[in-house]
Amino acid sequence: MTTTTTLPTEERVVRREALYFAVRNTKLMIGFGIVLFLLLVGIFGPILANVEDPNEYVAAAMLPPSSEHWFGTTTFGQDVFTQFVYGLRTTFVAGALGGGIAAVIAMVIGFVAGYRGGWVDEILNMLTNVVLVIPTLAVLLIINAYLGIRSVGVQALFIGLTSWPWAARSIRAQTFSLRNREFVDLARLSGMTTRKIITREIAPNMSSYLFMTFILLFGGSILIASSLDFIGLGPTEGVSLGLMLQNSTQWSALQLGLWWWFVPPGAGITAVVGALYVANVGLDEVFNPKLRET
Repeated sequence: MTTTTTLPTEERVVRREALYFAVRNTKLMIGFGIVLFLLLVGIFGPILANVEDPNEYVAAAMLPPSSEHWFGTTTFGQDVFTQFVYGLRTTFVAGALGGGIAAVIAMVIGFVAGYRGGWVDEILNMLTNVVLVIPTLAVLLIINAYLGIRSVGVQALFIGLTSWPWAARSIRAQTFSLRNREFVDLARLSGMTTRKIITREIAPNMSSYLFMTFILLFGGSILIASSLDFIGLGPTEGVSLGLMLQNSTQWSALQLGLWWWFVPPGAGITAVVGALYVANVGLDEVFNPKLRET
């Protein structure tokens, strides 16, 4: 009876303590603030742009930034601000889907391998090593050549299926260190199944670590998606920040002095990924008492 009343109280104390340090952590607030601002721009920016098609020709070519066209226009008369806000939305979608798929795969493999051990761990570890050494760029080239599928969903699926190994290894190591703790032994003796032990006992004790892992996978997926778009292996329809960089390079924006075409997407990618990593450092300081600023 005492256990059931004290545990929720202890959890509330831990949550309040984490929230107390979180709102006072400058890195965390700045990082998440930048990400939230750019996310809102990606969601509501198309309403401000008042243009349904980001590739529509709306004005004269190569106009510099002005009150009418905030980020100027391209060599074809497309509004760069409109492309930027639509590109932000696509970039966030690709990062969230790719990072989410990678996180789910990493958690399933990491939890099972770390808890079960033995031959199960060996098989899953072998699978992790195989995926780790797969030449992802060559595989993507083959997929594009034979299937011709170039959508954001397929791109995110490919990123998720190839970027989980390092996270699975980290989760496996954490699970391995927790599986012999007293609370796990008690759950095992009470007759809990493996799935319930992992989801109810081990995973909650790793919730902060799992959240930080997802942030890293999210940022990594954005970088991979932008890189694929830049080299011409991304979606052919719509617009993304990486595709904006690819188009500006292809049509000699740097040589023509059209800095307003390639600076916004480059700055957007840098800001999102950089802010995610800064926020992750802040979270590490919040969850790790040894790193907290006094």
